[in-house]
Amino acid sequence: MRSTDAVGASRAQPAQTPPYWRRLADSLVPYAYLSPTLILLIVLMVVPIVMVIGYSLMDAVITAGESHFVGMANYIEILTSGAFRTALANTFWFVAVSVVAHMLIGLGFAMLLNSEAVSAVTRTVFRTLFVLPWLLTVAIIAILWRLLLNPNGVVNAILSALGVVSGQHEWLADPDIALAAVTFINIWAGYPFFMISILAGLQGIPKDLYEAAEVDGAGAIRRFWSITLPQLRPIIISMALLDVIWTSQQFASSG
Repeated sequence: MRSTDAVGASRAQPAQTPPYWRRLADSLVPYAYLSPTLILLIVLMVVPIVMVIGYSLMDAVITAGESHFVGMANYIEILTSGAFRTALANTFWFVAVSVVAHMLIGLGFAMLLNSEAVSAVTRTVFRTLFVLPWLLTVAIIAILWRLLLNPNGVVNAILSALGVVSGQHEWLADPDIALAAVTFINIWAGYPFFMISILAGLQGIPKDLYEAAEVDGAGAIRRFWSITLPQLRPIIISMALLDVIWTSQQFASSG
């Protein structure tokens, strides 16, 4: 009986709490695994951001050998500048028009390539042609369109032959149409990404939905608004957000 009571008493005793240093070491183990990534983020992101913020509060920090602290003067000068407001409006127009055009053109071409009314050979040819702009690098696109829009380039030659323009027009140097020209180039270069993504989404929509809607008497427009768009909504929203970010950072087309 005594041995049984001793065993029961030993089992009833609570487990001993590890010492504080042991618990501290265990809690730091996950951070030890994350430390290489955290160090890279600090060195490559946090430090440069802090340095740039510090430089923005100083005058002539890049061009002059010595600079002095000016506080918020640089920010006030930029925010009150008319050139800044013009650049902001041009950027907003460039991004908005490009994103909307990418979505509409990509959706239209994706539905064309997904249509059974087009033969398989025709769809293959169209897919190759439509995706070509996406295969070119940014540098090639910029050089290609600079040559095409040159005063002696192909675009001026064709439009002059058709009587649309007269003489050698400076498409990228004319303040009235340079923004529209650069926006057109960005639309041409970016719509294949939308087209491929939406085409993948279209091919993932169950055909049973369309068959059921057709049995209920829904027409093509009704099926598009009630089935196609709701099924594509997550893809369209995510692609639009990505396109806003990418287009906002797009400078190479005008370079």
